[in-house]
Amino acid sequence: MKRDELDVASGSLYERLGRAEGITRLVDKVMAAHLANPVVAPRFQNVKDFDHTKKMACDFFCAGAGGPEQYGGKDMLAAHRGMNISEQEYLAVTDDIMGALQSEKIDPATQKDVLAIIYALKGDIIRQ
Repeated sequence: MKRDELDVASGSLYERLGRAEGITRLVDKVMAAHLANPVVAPRFQNVKDFDHTKKMACDFFCAGAGGPEQYGGKDMLAAHRGMNISEQEYLAVTDDIMGALQSEKIDPATQKDVLAIIYALKGDIIRQ
């Protein structure tokens, strides 16, 4: 097994995504993609504090990926309750996330792990 393959196989998702610095870059790219995505951009038009939204997303992803950061925000169900997010919007967000992972040259195994998490959260997001 090559050294980089060993790192992917043994490192936490947090490590494989580049720790807080890498996850912050990913969140920045995902949020920029959301704002440029005509399917989901309208959801962000009324966000009053976009920097806070980005920070909460970073904290959520860092903590969820196994990092030491603490997430004090709402869970996925509470955060999306009343939004009535469609399947199309959910898939558009998923595409934005996967595009950010690819642009950061995240390895395919890690991309697959992130995709599995996205799909595990689907029931807490769609049509709530």
